[in-house]
Amino acid sequence: MDFQLTEDQRALQSGVRDLLEGRFGGEALRAAVGPGDAAAGSEAPALDRDLWRELGDAGFFSLLVPEAEGGVGLGLPEAVLAFEEAGRVLLPGPLVATFLAARDVAGAAQGVTVVTAPCGGLVPWLDAADVAQGDVSGAVPLRSVDPLTPLHRVPVSVPVSSPSSREGSEGGAETDLLLAAEQLGSAARTCETAVQYARERIQFGQPIGAFQAVKHLCAQMLVRAEVARGAVYAAAVTGDVLEIAGAKLLADEAAVKNARDCLQVHGGMGFTWEADVHLHLKRAWVRAGLGQSAARAEEELAAAL
Repeated sequence: MDFQLTEDQRALQSGVRDLLEGRFGGEALRAAVGPGDAAAGSEAPALDRDLWRELGDAGFFSLLVPEAEGGVGLGLPEAVLAFEEAGRVLLPGPLVATFLAARDVAGAAQGVTVVTAPCGGLVPWLDAADVAQGDVSGAVPLRSVDPLTPLHRVPVSVPVSSPSSREGSEGGAETDLLLAAEQLGSAARTCETAVQYARERIQFGQPIGAFQAVKHLCAQMLVRAEVARGAVYAAAVTGDVLEIAGAKLLADEAAVKNARDCLQVHGGMGFTWEADVHLHLKRAWVRAGLGQSAARAEEELAAAL
């Protein structure tokens, strides 16, 4: 079997990467985050509506919408590739909810309508959304560790009972898969960032990448990212809820641990507000708290075994 990306899939991946890096590169990310004191919670971040509409015009939100309905007409594997690129640049906003609502909510596919929904008991970007799907009554603001993901908590998290129930739930498994794809993109990006820094940072007369301890950290980061990639891509092809649960577990671990190791490679520089490493770590923490919990996924996988 050939599990390599097709030419069309590689073109899609490259196109989304060029769009996002051109429109939401490092300077745009920093501008969105703002100064440290504002990002710490004194001000809520603003959603870039122009960028949202550009994504809609590019077909980002309509990838799964059939061509007969004006969409792109692709599948979950292509959606995963797009969300992986979004994770690389830490693209803010309720991307998953808007994406999954593209067929049901007017304007969502075009990026005109911003949609959010409860996810694991948390509701991201509730104040900025035009439409909130699901029950958000009684939602209270929650101080988010991620400066680009404002959160509300709903009083009672919707329980996840079994794989069969998630398969029929509204975007349950798909939500987990797309979140996993974003985590994968972040894990790959922090791995690349660590390797680049290890090549450039000189200590004791040589690049720190020449030291065995740093080599081991970078190698472990690569392994985590590639193992998660295989799991996420496979789950996108099969659509199996158990494989998606496993993919989310591996992607969450890769994103969080890779960000921590990237910070370690950067040393004291990694702990500063000016470095982007902490932004990947904070977003990874938040994404890990969205969707199906790690504990529930482990229970389901164990029961299936």
